[in-house]
Amino acid sequence: MKKIMSVLSFALLLSANDTSTTNALSLNEALTLLDAQNLEIKAAKLDVKSAQEQIQTVSGMNWGKLTFTQDVARSNDAGNVFGFKLTSREATFGDFGFSEFSMTNPNILKVQPKDLNYPGYRNLYQSKLKYEVPLFTGFAISSYTNIMKEMKKIKSLDKDKIMTEKSYELRKSFYDMALLDSSIKNLEKILHNIETLENTTQEMINVGYAKHVDLLEVKAKKGNVERLLVEMRANKKLLYHYISFLLNKKVDKIIPPVSEVPMPNFTDDEVLSRNIDIQKATTALEIRKSMLDANEAAYYPTVGAFGEVATADDTFLGDASDHKAYTIGARLSWNLFNGGIDSAKIEQAKIEKMKMRTQVELAKKGIALKLAKIHTELESQNAQIASLEKELELANAIYENYEGRYKEKIVSMSDVIIKQSAQIEKILQLQIAKNKRIEKIFALEKLANGDK
Repeated sequence: MKKIMSVLSFALLLSANDTSTTNALSLNEALTLLDAQNLEIKAAKLDVKSAQEQIQTVSGMNWGKLTFTQDVARSNDAGNVFGFKLTSREATFGDFGFSEFSMTNPNILKVQPKDLNYPGYRNLYQSKLKYEVPLFTGFAISSYTNIMKEMKKIKSLDKDKIMTEKSYELRKSFYDMALLDSSIKNLEKILHNIETLENTTQEMINVGYAKHVDLLEVKAKKGNVERLLVEMRANKKLLYHYISFLLNKKVDKIIPPVSEVPMPNFTDDEVLSRNIDIQKATTALEIRKSMLDANEAAYYPTVGAFGEVATADDTFLGDASDHKAYTIGARLSWNLFNGGIDSAKIEQAKIEKMKMRTQVELAKKGIALKLAKIHTELESQNAQIASLEKELELANAIYENYEGRYKEKIVSMSDVIIKQSAQIEKILQLQIAKNKRIEKIFALEKLANGDK
């Protein structure tokens, strides 16, 4: 029975370990979640959709406007009543006062027509359908449509930039976690060695080969390593909090990358052609060109057409077919002079276009300068990492040598502690150097807007 329970317990333990590994989040899974759940990315995607609707708002002006109007009125105003009757095609000669006409009255032309001046109340129900369409606007509508399309492109570039930025932060967090795990593993190994040295020192004190101060030095160094481990584990917790924030989801276990960040293989020219800031500046230049076209539209006439059908009666839709009417027409409008305002606006638009062309060149020069700086810093970091790895290997060997020599009473405990401090210092320096290298590689990818 005991054997059966042992087997079951071992199986449950394996199952628990498999579950914990399954629940760990890989970098690829995290990047997929980032695209779907990050709040800033969601907001940027909504900005793009909003910009698309702006395009529809402007381009829809080409199709004109169809409006339906229903008027309901009641009046005894002479002009209104007579107008209502004309509108509904029901005016009669009696409306002009013919009930008071008399051929025998020589002053008939001086008699006021009471039926015309003091009519009774009358209702009007007029239903009107009107369609208006611009035929020519001096290319203003097409220019503003182009502006809205370029604005949407800028919003899309902003979204891509946010996605690249958040991807950079997430990937860096994963690689930082891998470096922390590596440093913690090295420090735990050092802590184990210190604990072994602590036991050895205690035994040597017991037989009279070491002093109590040697033990105090070992414990002090042990406390220092334990403090570093506490700091690094706290940094791991902070990283988990930040990863959870980026993914908008609670994350408490990830699978850190096992390989180092590879160097990007794109050229400087590819970086300049793919860089989002340069693309935004180029798009802004296109917007300035379209704005110049829109301002020049003021020099052209505008032509519009309209058509209208209506019916009117003193009841709603009464005799609608008999009382129907239509109107069609067109209008040309041409602003011949407005005090030179249009020409001033055009000159201003030309200046803004020239200024934006300069800013495009400035953006290219600025990105090229950043590229040169990153390449130089990467060369320095690679050389520093290679040197520190050799120095750490030497520090490990020296510490092991001094530990053995201490047991033989050739060197003092202070000498051993000094060598161990050098060992720990090299571990921390190597971690910092690798962190900086990762930052520079990701910065290079950000400039090129490479893999997300």
